[in-house]
Formats: sequence, C-alpha cells, structure tokens
Amino acid sequence: MDGLELLIATAVLAGGTYAFRFAGPVLRSRVKLSPKAKRLMALAAIVLLAALVAVSALTEGHGFAGIARPAGVLVAGVLAWRKAPFALVVVAAAATAALLRLAGVP
Repeated sequence: MDGLELLIATAVLAGGTYAFRFAGPVLRSRVKLSPKAKRLMALAAIVLLAALVAVSALTEGHGFAGIARPAGVLVAGVLAWRKAPFALVVVAAAATAALLRLAGVP
C-alpha cells in the first residue's frame, strides 16, 4: 500500500466514523425504541464491557495470562465497586500484579 492509498483509506474511515457519529443525534428523534429494547441495549453494553474485561484480564495471545493479571483486575474491580479514587484503583491493580510477579506467581 503506497502513501496515496493509505491517505484515501484513512479519509474513507474518517468519513465513515463521522457519519456514524452524526447519525446518532439526527436519527434519535425519528427512531422510537420500546422500553424493553432500551433495557436490552443497556444490558448488552454491560455484557460487552464485561466480556472485554474478561478477555483482556484472562488471556495473553492465545493462552492464559496467569494469575497475577486477573488478581490485579479483581483488586481494581473491588476498589472501583467501593468507589475508590481512580488513581488508587489503577495503582493498586498494578501493584498487586507487580508484587505477585515479583513473588514468582505467573
């Protein structure tokens, strides 16, 4: 792929992204969803986020990531659930994973 093709592909992707972002507010007044559909969409977003967290926490490449990373994510989840400051959540998760790896836990 040469420079011009890359520039064209970037412009097309940027235009498509803008069109999707613009369509939301424009179509919001035209499309009516039932309360059940709204509830399902909210649940779908939660399930998608949970699946992303699970895959990121538990796998590395095509295999299991070890115990340290999921332990760090668990600590972060508990602290976030307890409404700890974000900086504390991140530092505690990183420290948990680092200390476990320092102790020889994969």
